Amino acid sequence: MRSGIPGLPTPHPLIGQLPAVYLEQDFLQRFLAALDDVLAPVLLSIDNLPAHLDPRSAPDDFLDWLAQWVAVDPHEDSPPELRRAAVRGAVTRHARRGTVSGLAEALRLETGTEPEIVESGGTAWSTGPGTPLPGQDRPWVTIRIRTAAEGGEDGGDAGDTGGRGRVRQPDRVRLEELIGAEVPAHVGFTLELL
Repeated sequence: MRSGIPGLPTPHPLIGQLPAVYLEQDFLQRFLAALDDVLAPVLLSIDNLPAHLDPRSAPDDFLDWLAQWVAVDPHEDSPPELRRAAVRGAVTRHARRGTVSGLAEALRLETGTEPEIVESGGTAWSTGPGTPLPGQDRPWVTIRIRTAAEGGEDGGDAGDTGGRGRVRQPDRVRLEELIGAEVPAHVGFTLELL
């Protein structure tokens, strides 16, 4: 919640907006100075609105509000840079939601490692009738994520994060929530942490 900051100067003093005849009245000067103290944070926030609306520079409490605007629910335990990245890329990710690439990007953002995703479906077209459908009858997705080995050392190629930083140890419950939100409602999934 934004509040007054003692000693914060106002960019537009109210006393300067009045005609000269009122400038010498002591009560009016004190009254407008009090209003200036109350309005200074509001005016400065409005003047800096573009910085507040940019996920890279928004204050942390405002970032949570921005996340609601773009329908992103970053985990409250996530580091600030991860929450900022989630908000910044939300619109692009929403366009790919429900696809393998959208699921992979969401998991990469959460874990810092490249997931292996195997799906049961497929697409094909044919010029003739009766062509067999590709894929399996039951819609299913299997997700495999390599985690860091015990003792803090990376196991296998789990340390390769594609330049995105250190691999984070995933929380299975959080990953299952994320996958459940990303895959279509009729598609089941299996999560394997390797």
